[in-house]
Amino acid sequence: MSTRRNFMRASLAATLGAAFAQSSARSAFAAPQVANAASALGKMKLSFRPYLLTLRHAFGVSGVTRTETMGVQVEIECDGIVGYGEASMPPYLSESTDSVLAFLKRVDLSQFNDPFALDDILTYVDGICENNAAAKCSIDLALHDLVGKLMGQPWWRIWGLNKEKTPTTMYTIGIDTPEKVMEKTREAAKFELLKVKLGRDKKSDREMIESVRAVSDKPIAVDANQGWKDKVYALEMIEWLHEQGIVMVEQPMKKTKHDDIAWITERSPLPVMADESLQRLTDIPKLKGVFSGINIKLMKCTGLREAWKMLNFARALDMKVMVGCMTETSCAISAAAQLSPAVDWADLDGNLLISNDLFDGVRTEPNGKLVLSDKPGLGLTKLEKPINRLDTLI
Repeated sequence: MSTRRNFMRASLAATLGAAFAQSSARSAFAAPQVANAASALGKMKLSFRPYLLTLRHAFGVSGVTRTETMGVQVEIECDGIVGYGEASMPPYLSESTDSVLAFLKRVDLSQFNDPFALDDILTYVDGICENNAAAKCSIDLALHDLVGKLMGQPWWRIWGLNKEKTPTTMYTIGIDTPEKVMEKTREAAKFELLKVKLGRDKKSDREMIESVRAVSDKPIAVDANQGWKDKVYALEMIEWLHEQGIVMVEQPMKKTKHDDIAWITERSPLPVMADESLQRLTDIPKLKGVFSGINIKLMKCTGLREAWKMLNFARALDMKVMVGCMTETSCAISAAAQLSPAVDWADLDGNLLISNDLFDGVRTEPNGKLVLSDKPGLGLTKLEKPINRLDTLI
């Protein structure tokens, strides 16, 4: 373990600066072209409102099942141009509608007269108080959408990515009865990659996989959501899962069990990805040698500004990268999808799991491939009426 710790220290010193430099250079793309226009812009106006996201099916993970998730929709307006953002608060994030609204009431954007000063603005937002990552993310997304619209470019292009390289998104099958699991799997029949929630006892976990396999032979990623308690049992499960056509395992044990997870990863026939063990950029050095890679979620890392840095840093450490989501509308899903041409896996189905999406943005082909828009910013159009996104697959 001392070897791993020494490597972590050396990796941080050697690569953190390089990753930040690469991130800053790419993020500056096209900035000189808009400098004069930015100086003529007016003040930014922030507005927000709570919104209840309703799930199409009850969604079960290790330890909890829910049918809805609270969210807060955010808008930042500047000279008639509106940028959209959102905060989504699943229970385990320890944020609520009240905490997000209280945080947003403290944000004073009137002190800034240049929305292109993303580093200054978002450093200020991050410093208002500790935690509140989803609330901070809502501001970050709205600013990125606004600035992209003012530039006239989508963020995948600003970052120099190729939109043809988007992956297929996973489609998530939550913990449920065998009958409901088979129903959900049939519903997702066209998707090329499924994601199955595990993390209970051996019988229940195997029953979940066997229920999916009864109606589908598609590749599967699994997420144990910290549910497995013993490293030997976790490795035995992973070896069995490998035989069932599983391609990746997410967060097999409790987020603090780094030594046990490192033991598993060293012996696992499948990549082992960090989810709950990872929140922000500074967590990554601790995870090198523990996991095969990281799952970046905007609601945990405060938004696109930090997510882009995390992606580049993980690549510098030769780690795999996944971009994931919470239960979200197409606003936050389209934001995360801007990163997707640069990742190994995407789990961006949050908008497909709800019945009341508020935006048109990134599209999903019937097989799950993400289709990025050429529209500027996050590529969003606000809808007049909420829709069931799964019914609109192109």
